[in-house]
Amino acid sequence: MRKTYDFSKARKNPYSKRLKKQVTIRLDEETIEYFKQLAEETEIPYQTLINLYLRECATKGRKLSMK
Repeated sequence: MRKTYDFSKARKNPYSKRLKKQVTIRLDEETIEYFKQLAEETEIPYQTLINLYLRECATKGRKLSMK
């Protein structure tokens, strides 16, 4: 390993705006179990599935209807 590195020609990561942010959220046990079961079926991590679902809701402007 070098003692010093030259970062004078370094550039900012173009994907840094797309990085995920860690948050704490409280979910019902049933909700977590639903996504964990879906994760087993699809072989996609359950947290990724939750993120995909929430992203789709946000993209489509889906609102909660409490009728």
